[in-house]
Amino acid sequence: MLNHYTVHQHRLLMKNRALILSLAVLGSFQFSASAADASANWPAWRGPLGSGTAPQADPPTEWSETKNVKWKSAIPGEGSSTPVVWGNKVFILTAVKVAKPVEAKAPESTESKPEAAKPADAKPPEANPAGGPGDGPRRRGPGGPGGFGRGEKPSDAYQFTVICFERATGKTLWQKVAKEEVPHEGRQQDNTFASASPVTDGEVVLAYFGSRGLHCYDLDGNLKWSKELGHMVTRNGFGEGASPALHGNTVVINWDDETENDFIAAFDKKTGKELWRKPRNEATGWSTPLIVEDGKKTEVVVNASGKVRSYDLANGDELWSCGGQTPNAIPSPVANADTVFVTSGFQGAALYAIALGRTGDLGGTDAVRWSFKKGTPYVPSPLLSGDFLYVLSGNKGLLSCFDTKTGSPLFETERLEAAQNIYASPVAAKDHVYVLGRNGSCVVLKLGAKPEVIATNKLDDKTDASIALVGKELFIRGKENLYCIAEK
Repeated sequence: MLNHYTVHQHRLLMKNRALILSLAVLGSFQFSASAADASANWPAWRGPLGSGTAPQADPPTEWSETKNVKWKSAIPGEGSSTPVVWGNKVFILTAVKVAKPVEAKAPESTESKPEAAKPADAKPPEANPAGGPGDGPRRRGPGGPGGFGRGEKPSDAYQFTVICFERATGKTLWQKVAKEEVPHEGRQQDNTFASASPVTDGEVVLAYFGSRGLHCYDLDGNLKWSKELGHMVTRNGFGEGASPALHGNTVVINWDDETENDFIAAFDKKTGKELWRKPRNEATGWSTPLIVEDGKKTEVVVNASGKVRSYDLANGDELWSCGGQTPNAIPSPVANADTVFVTSGFQGAALYAIALGRTGDLGGTDAVRWSFKKGTPYVPSPLLSGDFLYVLSGNKGLLSCFDTKTGSPLFETERLEAAQNIYASPVAAKDHVYVLGRNGSCVVLKLGAKPEVIATNKLDDKTDASIALVGKELFIRGKENLYCIAEK
């Protein structure tokens, strides 16, 4: 999700100067396959560059239920995670309610499940309380609880499921139940039990269901390994949502909850072996880690209400931190070659441009290249495309655009009438920006310093998941259906 290449991959990229320049401008890349392969796909929820931009895509700008719908496939269960795409396969996660409560069932068996190699200072997953919001120790994060619609513990079991669709037709190629159990706590009324997006590198697909474990499949649906991580205790029982990050053979998950046992951990993609685990001191978090290279080290940057922190991917050691975010910091960071952009927008507003490659506490230093204190997003993550950084205000259809180098607003809180309420993060391809509202409406703007709307589109489904952009197609996961949009 530029900057995450091995030396060998970098040499291969040097043979294609145009591709390198595109990646250098557009963002950061965090997958083990070649950059060319990843850039032609949508391997994770914020795309091949981790920025919301698809450098090789050129999808339609106009569609409706009767125009440019290549196929539409019903999705069982509930979920708001983004579809990921590799080649002719589209992967989604969903939680399917079972009619009758059942006992917790272990994942599909494998011939070999390696034991995790835990550092001496690691706290075991079992230390996390397995009960609902009232069970076990809790702590109140900065600013207190947010959101609304406290989730109560369900009585029904769910099948936590991975589905692979054929990209050409929408046909289901395979469907696997990673775990079946009654969730130990509820979720906020707009959240789902399948909010984390899968991630793939063309070799494996990683399905992360948080308290229901991390599961690795090959692209044909064969289970390679599973890891049980314990039970999160989320703020107000609002539920979970952070996705895993993948770089080379290392997959990273962040586990911030209301107990004293939150952590960040890395696992071997091939075996599931735990490589390292570091304790954290944060309240419940929903932000997905971003992996970037600063020219010296490979950093794992994690947004949080207390402090934004960067960790060394090699061993988990903390590299730097920076305060200033608001409570309930949900948006994921985005980065270009030398700067990471971190934002939040509940009970306040914060947008920080922080230099990569530094160490220590960066608050109040010149490592904070610029900041902005109004009109920042609560749920949607920012979009980085070239020298433009786009953010929404709160969960509203109010769009702002910044010059990434100076922090100067190019336009502020421009109202998008068709998309008034937004959870999905904006995305970009070619010279277009796509902003998807919860009501199925998508506003398409021309990429640039002026808010020029070129199309407004509407589907009948409700839409909270971010769009995936691949080639001449875009994929929209609705509440009921998965859409493939392509010009006919």
